[in-house]
Amino acid sequence: MIKVIAKRLLVGVLVMWGAASLIFLIVRVAPGDPATILLGPDASREQVAELTARLGFDRPVLGQYFGYLADVAQLRFGDSYRFGRPAMSEVLERLPATADLMLASTLIAVTLGLVLGMLAGGRPGGVVDRVVTAGTIALQSFPTFWVGIMLILVFALALRLLPSAGAGTPGHLILPAITLALPFTAIVARLTRTSVAETMREAYIQTARSKGLTEQQVLVGHALRNSLIPVVTVVGLHMGGLMGGAVVVENVFAWPGLGTLVVDAVSNRDYAVVQAATFLIAGIVMLFNLVADLLYSQLDPRIKLDGAA
Repeated sequence: MIKVIAKRLLVGVLVMWGAASLIFLIVRVAPGDPATILLGPDASREQVAELTARLGFDRPVLGQYFGYLADVAQLRFGDSYRFGRPAMSEVLERLPATADLMLASTLIAVTLGLVLGMLAGGRPGGVVDRVVTAGTIALQSFPTFWVGIMLILVFALALRLLPSAGAGTPGHLILPAITLALPFTAIVARLTRTSVAETMREAYIQTARSKGLTEQQVLVGHALRNSLIPVVTVVGLHMGGLMGGAVVVENVFAWPGLGTLVVDAVSNRDYAVVQAATFLIAGIVMLFNLVADLLYSQLDPRIKLDGAA
């Protein structure tokens, strides 16, 4: 197991290096002069030249790259020109809000998706199966921003049950968490349905029934455990999709997380914040994938990870 973790961490280091290099490249090829955009059209040439030198953009690109990698290795991304403080400090300050949103949406998606998938997969071809299948297709078809706007119109403006934007109370979390969770719920439900339907045809399921177990005991106690393996895979891999969806959802609901921070930083050419936030997001996604890999063998002892004894 230690060898497996070490191998995954080595791959993770290479992935993080690739992510950092890609961030560096994107920032440098973006149209427009950063110093001119930051200072505005009324800035003098001397002011533009001074800020360009301070940003390090007057140095050769290769020198900028190696200096950037050295700073990244120490988690130093420079200061934010909008906030006047280290960029990583600003990113870490916004991280808890995004973590709360992702945790809430994941709990909603996994719980609801497993329940719907079990109900549909327990009786393939039945009424519940057809309804769940149609509903999950519909959930994946609607754009996230449109779903968020509709929820605001119905529950915030029409019914006045929940706040439409902002943060501060548990009520502020409900609408953005549901919006972010709905497409993920559809994925978990469809995958669970397929996995449970296949598992219910296995011989050990018939053996469990012959022992006098109820259908609910067979479904929950036997079929569900072996059906969780692909679900864990998708949950781990889909965390990156949740991070991307959080950018849209946070801006729709004015949620003060990483999503709104990144969009504001891109709009204002605050490159230090963009680099710090993107690097942190890449690290979080890599960590979730590592955890998903390690959970395989815990859910099914027959599965051996590469390099495991």
